[in-house]
Amino acid sequence: QLQLVESGGGLVQPGGSLRLSCAASGVTLDYYAIGWFRQAPGREREGVSCISSGDGDGLTSYAESVKGRFTISRDNAKNTVYLQMNSLKPEDTAVYYCAARSNYCSAINHFASWGQGTQVTVSS
Repeated sequence: QLQLVESGGGLVQPGGSLRLSCAASGVTLDYYAIGWFRQAPGREREGVSCISSGDGDGLTSYAESVKGRFTISRDNAKNTVYLQMNSLKPEDTAVYYCAARSNYCSAINHFASWGQGTQVTVSS
């Protein structure tokens, strides 16, 4: 079974940046669509960004709340998907998860393999 590991979370001041990583071993992540999701206390998990597989042309999508601030990308040599987060706001505070499904991005309930999550806290 595909196992994903997130890293890169932490505490950052408003306006700061973080880069989250989603890595896997034993599988080639380029064969999968990778989504980033987040869940804040008391709220439902929501989609943040997604990148389709290489065969799916690597199409990217973003939630309206993060457009222009977050960028999703792949490094196939490192078998890793990144989420670069700039101009962070307190409302970006959440546990961030990456998840995988075949080829194309889709709704959250269509992602079968999930990482354990990494905490992002934006606070002064």
